[in-house]
Amino acid sequence: MLSGVNVVLGVTGSIAAVKTVELAHELRRQGATVRAVVTDSASGIVHPWAVEFATDGEVVTELTGAVEHVELCGVDGWGDVLLIAPATANTVGKIAGAIDDSPVTTCATTALGADLPVVVAPAMHEPMYDHPGVLDAIDRVESWGVDFVAPRLEEGKAKIASEDAIVAATARAAGERPLTGEHVVVTSGATTESIDPLRTLSNRASGRTGRALARACYVAGADVTLVHDGPDVPVAEVRRVESAAEMTAATTEACADADALLSAAAISDYTVEQRDRKIKSGESSLTLELSPTPKLVDTVRSERPELPIVGFKAETDVDDETLVERAREIRDRVDMAFVVANDAAVMGAERTRALLVGDDVATYEGDKQGLGRRVVAALTEHL
Repeated sequence: MLSGVNVVLGVTGSIAAVKTVELAHELRRQGATVRAVVTDSASGIVHPWAVEFATDGEVVTELTGAVEHVELCGVDGWGDVLLIAPATANTVGKIAGAIDDSPVTTCATTALGADLPVVVAPAMHEPMYDHPGVLDAIDRVESWGVDFVAPRLEEGKAKIASEDAIVAATARAAGERPLTGEHVVVTSGATTESIDPLRTLSNRASGRTGRALARACYVAGADVTLVHDGPDVPVAEVRRVESAAEMTAATTEACADADALLSAAAISDYTVEQRDRKIKSGESSLTLELSPTPKLVDTVRSERPELPIVGFKAETDVDDETLVERAREIRDRVDMAFVVANDAAVMGAERTRALLVGDDVATYEGDKQGLGRRVVAALTEHL
């Protein structure tokens, strides 16, 4: 996600600075090279040696005649993006006022003057976050093009956002954002059909691919709606559903103003009439009458004839030639941009092998994050 990106990591004196070591590790795991700039207050919370270990580089704790702020964040400087995480109320206010009294605020002023992307992840007690002056400072700094990663409001605190949210926002800020202004709807994971109040019919889909697609669309600049039966994710507006009917209705509604649909969910092909009461256990046999569910992509296509749709096709025990043939059948029937086809054995796994089937066929092998980026690149080219 951050391959080849140079991240200047500014650390200020919030207790959330204790998370800096793991954040730096995650940035590097995603491919970034990281150099840290730490305030005196932050040094009292997380030792610069720990930050040096996490970044594998010398930590800037004071500005010297080497003008580190210019070397890191100036025009033609080392950094591709300045990430301040955590950012205190004090730091946000000083950035808004162009006050340079620490290595981090001086890097921020330099970066803004050099048009370097800046990402800020605030962390403080909730009453501080709700202070009118702090909110005004955030609005002012945002108006300059700075990206804020919203904190999690829990237990009376504005806790620093998750590593996933911060890393994704950093990648989005540092990238080219080819999908800026586009609204992309992604369906993800399994659907579940209720048999009775306790029992369900479902499948083995984990939602990994759909979440990877949502993240890749967000990093590419899109506004993302994720329709799934899962938790909130920081990169998308989530519409939570359970059954195939709920997913179809929510997706059709979301696609009313969408620019593309990535239909990655493993939607139930059949449903069953739900019993009002629990079916008694121990019966010798039980027959369930299954009814086919409407195809989501057909429903969306009838409502949006011109909408670019990317389909997903999973099969078992077929060779590539057959997989391509079946992918092209659904592509032609629904008039899709292209279809991502794979063997169902990859359901729930971290790695995958997939064929991107359009007029030509491309093969992808790797983790699902990489597949998300590959699909988004193909979607961008199509759009």
